[in-house]
Amino acid sequence: MSTPNKPIYSSAEIIDFYSERLKEFGDSSRGVGWKNDRAQIIRFLQLARVFQKREHFSVNDFGCGTGEFYKFLLSQNFNEVTYNGYDILPDMVAAATEKIGQHSNVRLYKIDSPADLVSADYSVASGVFNVKYEATDSEWLSHILSALNVLNAKSIMGFSVNFLTLYSDKEFKQSYLYYADPLFIFDHCLKNFSKNVALLHDYDQFDFTIIVRKN
Repeated sequence: MSTPNKPIYSSAEIIDFYSERLKEFGDSSRGVGWKNDRAQIIRFLQLARVFQKREHFSVNDFGCGTGEFYKFLLSQNFNEVTYNGYDILPDMVAAATEKIGQHSNVRLYKIDSPADLVSADYSVASGVFNVKYEATDSEWLSHILSALNVLNAKSIMGFSVNFLTLYSDKEFKQSYLYYADPLFIFDHCLKNFSKNVALLHDYDQFDFTIIVRKN
């Protein structure tokens, strides 16, 4: 639950969830909450579909974890990308700094709120809306919509974000996770951010990706 001094997305339970995984699994896909490398790469490929060029652009990685998305961009031959990585966990930012901080076009920030993002050509957010713990669904949805407003405001050309899907098999759902309604999120983005919105729900994971293109 949120308190007057701590928003729901930085609750002790959520901080502990990611901190414990980083301690247990280190700088890896499991260390940031994914089940394996393949699942992480599949999601990165969907998020990257927002990019309308392959070089000379800037990107905000909201909830960057250990900065693996930047390594992914290099592996996919994206060039001259200014990468801004943000996380609420100091340990994640420290791990990202150790891995990619030597690159001159990489900037890493420990933040307290989505509002701390700077403006960039694009923004991406992977997995940041999955773990809600004690927050109610209505509280968490309010947080999501507020964060999407910020992502839109801070993104010049567009943004992409993924969510666990409401259509996940019931026997695999966990009470501490949030399963978003893809049609609701799609409709909200279409009505509020751009007429060029894509809903990707066809990549064999229990989630979906929203792509918002503004230009």
